[in-house]
This record gives sequence, C-alpha cells and structure tokens, in this order.
Amino acid sequence: MILYRPIGHKELELLIKGGLREFPPRLPDQPIFYPVLNVGYAREIAEGWNTKSDTYAGYITRFNLKNDYFEKFEKQIVGGMRHEEIWVPATQLDEFNSNIIGHIEIIAAYFGEKFIGSLPSRGFQETPVTAHEYLQKILATFEYNTMDFRAAIVMNYLSVFCNYAFWKQLDLVELDSSDQGKAQQLLPAICEAWHTNFPGVRLPTESELTEAEIATTA
Repeated sequence: MILYRPIGHKELELLIKGGLREFPPRLPDQPIFYPVLNVGYAREIAEGWNTKSDTYAGYITRFNLKNDYFEKFEKQIVGGMRHEEIWVPATQLDEFNSNIIGHIEIIAAYFGEKFIGSLPSRGFQETPVTAHEYLQKILATFEYNTMDFRAAIVMNYLSVFCNYAFWKQLDLVELDSSDQGKAQQLLPAICEAWHTNFPGVRLPTESELTEAEIATTA
C-alpha cells in the first residue's frame, strides 16, 4: 500500500540519518503518527502549514507499506473526503517502520521565504549561512577542483540531501560564476557524485509523481 507523510525540515534530517527506512520517534506530546492516503492531502499540510513553521519548509514523503499490515488500521476521514489518514499509536511506530518496504522517498518540496536549510559541517573554511550561499560555495569548489567537490558532497551528505530540493528550484543564473556553463552543470554533477557514492538512494524530488498522484493535487 502506497502512503504519504507530510514532514518539515527537521524530520527530513532525521529521515536521512535513519537511512530513509524509518520515521523518527514521536515527541512526548505526539501520541499518534498520521500517514495520509493521497498526495493532495499531504500537499495541503506540507505547503500550507510546514512552510510557515520554524524551518519554513514542507516535504511530501512516499513509502510502501505491507498490505496485510496496512489492513490492521481503520481509515479515518478528518474534514473533506480526500482527507484520509490512518492513526498509528506512537508506541507502535517501531512496528510500523518494520513493515515499510524499501526506502522512503521525498516526492515534493515547498519553501517559505525564510528558509535557511541544512548547513555543512565540514570542508569549507567559512560556513555558509543559508542554503543559497551553500550552493554558491559548492559551485566555487566545483569550478576549482573536481576531487574536492566530490569529497565535499560525501562529507556533507546530510546537508546535500536536505538542501537538494531547494537548490533545484533556484535560478542558477543568479549564482556568481565566471562560467555560466559550469553553473548549469552543477546540479547534474551533484547528482552524479551522490549516486556514485550512495547508489539506490534518490535525492529529494528525483522521484516523479504518477498521473494519479498529480490528479489528487488539483
């Protein structure tokens, strides 16, 4: 059974730390875990609510749950007919995670104006302060030394993963570069370096929505 889960940026960081195979534990004041049954409902939350949160970003995750396990839960409708979800007690989240098949994918991303992103921990003399500035520094490394560029991607895999969807939405013409052709090659180079080192793990929004999923967002 394909399910969706709208998340914020902090939860995205926890997902990649967990290998994209499990959702992180709920907080003490969060007794229920709420996966939803369609992209349209997930988008309402990710775009309408998460982009206004403290990290100003919302994402839609997609994952495959074993059918026989899914059938244990009753569908809940909370609002309109497409507001379908299931309620998983926080105490059962470990069991729920063990019934996820494959990796959790991030299929859509939305950002508020105050989005900062996940900043690198290694490889730069001066730490950038925003995801936009971070990409500028990656470009400078890419233009100067290919080996250092690849090393920076691997060393900072968490921040690269968590910023990638935002970078895809930027106009790369705005980056400061003496070679705009090189700037246009930057994202494909990041993808190539990523998949060389982390085969089988898709970057956020690399996975495309199906026609049926797109129809639910209307």
